[in-house]
Formats: sequence, structure tokens, C-alpha cells
Amino acid sequence: MLESLNPFQWTIISITALCIGMSKTGVQGMMLLIVPYMAMAFGAKESTGVILPMLCMADVIAVTYYKRIADWKVVAKLLPTAILGFFVAIFVDSLIPTHEFRRLMGWTLALALGVMIWSEIFGKENRWMRKWWYSAIFGLLGGFTTMIGNAAGPVLSVYLLSMRKEKMEYIGINAWFFLVVNLLKIPLQVFVWDNITWDTFSLNLVMLPIIGIGALIGIRIVKLFPEKAFRRFIQIVTILSVIMMLVQ
Repeated sequence: MLESLNPFQWTIISITALCIGMSKTGVQGMMLLIVPYMAMAFGAKESTGVILPMLCMADVIAVTYYKRIADWKVVAKLLPTAILGFFVAIFVDSLIPTHEFRRLMGWTLALALGVMIWSEIFGKENRWMRKWWYSAIFGLLGGFTTMIGNAAGPVLSVYLLSMRKEKMEYIGINAWFFLVVNLLKIPLQVFVWDNITWDTFSLNLVMLPIIGIGALIGIRIVKLFPEKAFRRFIQIVTILSVIMMLVQ
């Protein structure tokens, strides 16, 4: 596979590796710019198989650095229905166009984001987050969107923003949740979707140093963010993510 890549593909996957490293260590939203181009360079479903192992590599780096900063109770609430979301995605993949479900996810997230922003502006407590189904719904949405197109970042962002998590705890929960979720996805994409092969994995290994550089850049940038500015940054990136889901 390495020998067959053209300059456009090499450029896109190199930028993708750098963006993945940065996004996993806190500078979220970098993948917004690159996912559509990965789909153009490698194909929609094929690109998810190229991206997933790189995500796992970056997740390991993030967890290694932020290993002491995470609320495992939050992760545990999300995981059961996230796993259910995998199988929902596999079931509907051949029945309904993916873009229709992405649009549905977009509107769902837009509603949740609207409630979150309203609560923040008017100082109202989000009473939903105390309900058992609140975490269950976000887990399901996260599992579905990550399986369909590695696009669960906005889902978890809306959830954690609504829970008012501080900067470092936010990053730590992100790191651990996506490490577990992405590792669980690998067997399904290898044996069910058949889009991870030794050829694609060899390409991922070549990209590992670039992922590491991106991760270091992300760590440095996050340290410069004050708490309030980081929250605003995540809110803006999440809003852009939801808009992209709606227009795709």
C-alpha cells in the first residue's frame, strides 16, 4: 500500500496524523478540517479503517500523559450504551444512508447544545444530567457516531460541557473514554467491515512519529489555555462540528 500512495494521499494522511496527535492531547476540533479530505483520499468507509489505529496510538499517548486525571464514574456511565451504539451502526449501515443518520445526530446534538448554552447564560441547572437516561443517550450517540465515521468528539464534548467539567478533567475523561471505545472498535472493523489490514496498519506505523509530534504540540498549547478560554474554545469547536454534521 505504501508504494501505491500518491502525493495527495501522503500529504493528507501526514496532516491527519499531526491533527490526531494534537486533538487527543486537548486541541480538539483539528479533525474537523481533515476528515472530509481523508474520505476523498481513501474512500468514506476505507478512511475510517486508516484513521482508527492512528486514533488508538494517540489515545495511548494521551492516557499515558493524563493517566491520573479522569473521572472513571463518568466513563463507566457512557460505555454500556456506547457499545450498543456500535452494533446499531453496523445494523443500519446497509439499510439507511449514513448522511441521514449524521444529520439526525446533528439535530440531536444541536438541541442538547442549545439547552447547555441556555443553562449557562441564564445560570440554570441542567436537571437532565441527573437522570440515568442522560448518560445512556450520549453513550449511544457516541458509540454510533464513532463507529460510522470516528465522529464522536462533538457528542462527548456536549456531554462533558453540560456536566461542567474542568479543563484537565475534561481532557482526562476524553482520553480514557476514547481509548477504550476505539480499542473495542478494532475487531469489528477488522472482521465485520474488513477495512483494517496489514497494509493499512503498516501505513499507521509510518505515521506514528508525526502523531507523537502532534501530541507534544497539543500538550504545549493546552497549557497556555486559561480555564475559561479553554471552555469557550471547546464550545466553539463543538458548535462548528454540529454545523458540519447538519450540512454534510
